[in-house]
Amino acid sequence: MTLLDQGHRMTDPAVTDMVCEAISDASPRGIAAAVNRLIRADRLHVGDRLPTVRALAAELGVSPATVSEAWQALSAVGAIESRGRAGTFVRSSQEPSRPVRYLSVGLAPTVGGLDLSTSMPDPSLLPPLEKSLRSLTSASLRWTTSYLDDPVLPALQVRFLESWPYEPARIVTVDGALDGLSRVIDQVVSIGDRVIVEDPGFPALLDLLDARGAEIVPVALDDQGIVPGALAAALEGDPVAVFLHSRAQNPTGAGLTPARRDALARVLARSSAVIVEADHSGLIARAPDLSLGSRLPERTVHIRSYSKSHGPDLRIAALSGPAHVVDPLMARRMLGPGWTSRILQSLLLALLEDPEAEECVARARDSYHRRTENMTLLLEKQGIHVHPGDGVNLWVGVEDERSALLTLAASDIRVAPGSPFKVRASASSHVRVTTALLPDDPDEQKAIARHIATAALVTPSPRGGVS
Repeated sequence: MTLLDQGHRMTDPAVTDMVCEAISDASPRGIAAAVNRLIRADRLHVGDRLPTVRALAAELGVSPATVSEAWQALSAVGAIESRGRAGTFVRSSQEPSRPVRYLSVGLAPTVGGLDLSTSMPDPSLLPPLEKSLRSLTSASLRWTTSYLDDPVLPALQVRFLESWPYEPARIVTVDGALDGLSRVIDQVVSIGDRVIVEDPGFPALLDLLDARGAEIVPVALDDQGIVPGALAAALEGDPVAVFLHSRAQNPTGAGLTPARRDALARVLARSSAVIVEADHSGLIARAPDLSLGSRLPERTVHIRSYSKSHGPDLRIAALSGPAHVVDPLMARRMLGPGWTSRILQSLLLALLEDPEAEECVARARDSYHRRTENMTLLLEKQGIHVHPGDGVNLWVGVEDERSALLTLAASDIRVAPGSPFKVRASASSHVRVTTALLPDDPDEQKAIARHIATAALVTPSPRGGVS
């Protein structure tokens, strides 16, 4: 048989036959997965022209929309590319996938003054490491003696469990919250799968899901997190996973309340989706660490980062979840990094057991809250209403994102653009301000608030500048 597209370019019949034979499940996910396997097995080569949507749909006895959805999923992960009327082709898999959204957060105009764009903790508020480092003597430090040693220090595991929001089947360490999210995605999400995320959401998570070839389904937030009605509607699409923040949502600062947690649990009880909770702010958040794992432990993965509380360079987060997710995750990890450095684990354990370090984290938590609250009140006086939320960021509405960024840059202030956080196009514009890095001087805070309020109200001029 010969298949023709609108441009009368021919698809090799052998390619069509190969694709059809490989597809055992004629759903969008099944078609995408089968073609992806052919590419990875080098049976489909770079430059091979694929059947047209209508031609393959006719061969498989499905609607063109089904094949189109599969093609979109493959295109999202860079496996294929459309060349318009020329057709759809297998593309080079050697091109690196760039974290476009995550990198875009850093694309605000560069200034030499105050950088409030990073969502980083204040280095001056982190616990000092000297004392804890000195405590890591040969007697107390557990050195690795085998590549198959227990990947988690038992004493650290006990400390995790003492403050965990529910009793998990498994609890392990990973190299930060983003590493944990990446490893969970590898376990539970396949190309073409639907996943639910918060909107606005965490840019790096969105990049990870895009790179996996997932279909991202955004749901609305309020100040208590995901709205139950929006979640219920999104679950009708049969997603494989739901990703959310348990507290201090990035970028809005929203956090679960007991009532909201229970409402979401009732909605999710009607689904089989894996629930993945990120607690990015960890111990510097003021809200309690609530988890859907207290209601649905057999399907909940909970990730708590220690980067903002004890230092980003520790690269440690705790991850809990059911055995059917965590066990294969850790087994796969054995074929990569194997474990989180036990030296770093020992250092975190020493910090968690040190009363002075604990007091330091408490002071940081209070300082971050005070800075956020003060900036919220100062902006309110300038006519800019912002919900204060929790954690280290403020989500500030502006008239025009680009104009606000440029206006603040002219005042030597850098903030993060809001668009990389948004899953779907929105009529409203925002910027994210990292309040953790604000100075404590009241006069400086007032000046910064005036600059932010001024920038929030700037609109683009007809000639492309600001007015």
